[in-house]
Amino acid sequence: MNDTQEAILAAPQTPHPFVEFWRDFARNPGALAGFAVIVLFIICAVFAGTLAPHSPIEQYRNAVLTPPTWQSGGRAEFLLGTDAVGRDVLSRLIFGARLSLGIGLVSVTLSLGLGIFLGLCAGFLRGWLDTAIMRLMDILLALPSLLLAVAIVAVLGPGLTNAMYAIAIVLLPHYVRLTRAAVIGERDKEYVLASKIAGAGTLRLMFGTILPNCLAPLIVQATLGFSTAILDAAALGFLGLGAQPPAAEWGAMLASAMEFIQSAWWIVTFPGIAIFLAVLAFNLMGDGLRDALDPKLKQ
Repeated sequence: MNDTQEAILAAPQTPHPFVEFWRDFARNPGALAGFAVIVLFIICAVFAGTLAPHSPIEQYRNAVLTPPTWQSGGRAEFLLGTDAVGRDVLSRLIFGARLSLGIGLVSVTLSLGLGIFLGLCAGFLRGWLDTAIMRLMDILLALPSLLLAVAIVAVLGPGLTNAMYAIAIVLLPHYVRLTRAAVIGERDKEYVLASKIAGAGTLRLMFGTILPNCLAPLIVQATLGFSTAILDAAALGFLGLGAQPPAAEWGAMLASAMEFIQSAWWIVTFPGIAIFLAVLAFNLMGDGLRDALDPKLKQ
């Protein structure tokens, strides 16, 4: 074995990118806790039909406003109690995870896809197109997010689908501005100029050369956008503009339980805890992703 081969073998091996990412992500205990909670919610959403002890819309007339099992008057078959029409609260919470995560996934996917496209056009092409897109985004940002979502749903009509469209529009300016800023920082770098000299077209430069180097902040923002989407969906459901009865959605569950806030605390408390845990988990995981994907924050 010659000296060159010995030097190669003695050199430290570069870890796989995923291994390096997970190592940096795992340094944040809060991010790991958030990731674990999100995995739990995903399992509940995917296997809701198996995990839920009852149907989310089945009414047990002989068990109306039954308290949780551990409280006096509780019943073993209703672990977290029942609501005002006898539906099992635990089953509705489990099926509510499917609705809430689905709303977040669809809303974030729509706004992220359109935001990347508009941000790429604004940041790469510049000129009047950049001005027009950014002024439109400034107008959307000038309006309170919940008020804008309520106005959009009021125009389109109440319902789960229209609520997802409204939330996607509310989230759109954040992705457009973030993509535009990242593209402006990358478009004049040497590797982009080299691709342009090599004959790459505009679309290839935008989507094949620049976009992959702008994805890290967008992934973090998309993760944080899930928490915003879940909150907005719950708010719209609470106002009666989102998921309509008898759908098991956390915000709608809160709205239907407000008159029992003193007499049946469990109907209000458990959906509120579910919203709190979901939003907190996505925020914690977003912080961990930011630390793991940003080279400046790596130790």
